[in-house]
Amino acid sequence: MKDMLVKLYDLPKKCQELEDLSKSITFRRPLAAEKSIVNKWVKKEFGDGWESEVDVSFSRKPITTYIAIDNDQILGFAAYDSAYLNFLGPMGVKKNSRKKGLGKALLFLALNSMKEMGYAYAIIGGVGPAKFYETTFNAKIIKGSDPGIYKGILSDVPV
Repeated sequence: MKDMLVKLYDLPKKCQELEDLSKSITFRRPLAAEKSIVNKWVKKEFGDGWESEVDVSFSRKPITTYIAIDNDQILGFAAYDSAYLNFLGPMGVKKNSRKKGLGKALLFLALNSMKEMGYAYAIIGGVGPAKFYETTFNAKIIKGSDPGIYKGILSDVPV
């Protein structure tokens, strides 16, 4: 899977989906006390690898994950500076909550935080839905980035 590059200096000033969804959904960074809850949810929905990376985001100050919550239930998340510095991801939205703008809102929050940290560009590592990132914030494939940072990653080995 290839990596993508986003020009943070070209981000819009606001995100309409975030403004609209914020009327009924809470978007925020999780608290340290919520680490195990968020990690368990990410592991259940997306697997061990993503859970490991989200776990790292809790060691950053501030925590480099955003979550979307409705009725005390996590609907999605976006992490950055967890796999590598200046990398966005992982991020994901629960299957039954997709196609409602949650991904765009979470992506905007994470990218905007990276911009505020002083990054001019963000790298999205090991992209699955490239079209989403391309159409959402004009991300571009980085040529020669496949397999990228995950080349040679250990796979689960029976004990």
